[in-house]
Order: sequence, then structure tokens, then C-alpha cells
Amino acid sequence: MALRQRQPDSGLVHHSDRGSTYASEDYRKAMEAGSIECSMSRKGDCWDAVAESFFASLKRELDGIDDFESWEAANLSVGEYIEGFYNPCRRHSALNYNSPIEFELIHSVKKAA
Repeated sequence: MALRQRQPDSGLVHHSDRGSTYASEDYRKAMEAGSIECSMSRKGDCWDAVAESFFASLKRELDGIDDFESWEAANLSVGEYIEGFYNPCRRHSALNYNSPIEFELIHSVKKAA
């Protein structure tokens, strides 16, 4: 969904931990099909603080995250949180207090100039 909606330029790097999902052949093929470079932390050298921060924010800010009635309800609620609040509105100190979309727009304009 993110690739379809955001249509990133080539050279996108996807950073993950060393989990079996990210190391699987199917996942690596999907990344390759999207021209995405995979980056994994070395064992014992974790660089996934941004992802951990996101999940901490999600758990703290999305009411009832542990109480969904179904996978579909969870998918809808988390999607609404990400697309309706987190990406367009939530300010991040690591992004100079811009939202992720504002940060992307600022840097795509600088890149184009």
C-alpha cells in the first residue's frame, strides 16, 4: 500500500531488524520487485529506534489497541491512525518538529531545486 500510494523514487532503503519475516525469501523478492534496498541491523547492533518509537507512539496514542474484535477492525483503526493522524499531523522532534508528510514535501522540493 505504501509503495502504491507514495510512489517513492528509486534508491529507497528499507531498514528492519533481523526477524524471520524480513529475512524470508518472499519478503526479499517483494523488496527486489519494488527496487528497494534492504538494510538489516547486525546482530546485537540495533538501529531500529525509529520503528520502536513509532510502535510506542501507536500503543500510547491509539485507544484500545489491545481490544480489537477482529483483524479487520485492527487493520482499519491502525490504518486510520497512520494515514489520518501520524503521517499528516504528528510532529516529530527527529524531523525538526514537522510531520512525516511535511518533512517529505520539504525535502522533495529541495531535491527538485
